[in-house]
Amino acid sequence: MSQHENGLEKKTGRDGMVLAVVAMGVYIIGGLSTFSGLGLIWLMKGKDLFGLGDGRSIGYLLLCVGLALNILGVLLMRIFRNRDLA
Repeated sequence: MSQHENGLEKKTGRDGMVLAVVAMGVYIIGGLSTFSGLGLIWLMKGKDLFGLGDGRSIGYLLLCVGLALNILGVLLMRIFRNRDLA
């Protein structure tokens, strides 16, 4: 790690790439979850989903969790970029 202007160590090279991959992975998983939730809401009205409950309610859960992960992924990408971590 190299020394940064303000005395803090700056992550370079591989560390930055790992953080970028983690942020992008969270973002992609959030997108998949969001669209899976929308599919369940649209297709599984009143049908049981593998004994876990109504497909529509699980769809709403996936939709909300997916949107939260999307927001988290975007925030992580912006933080890593603005702090010169990635």
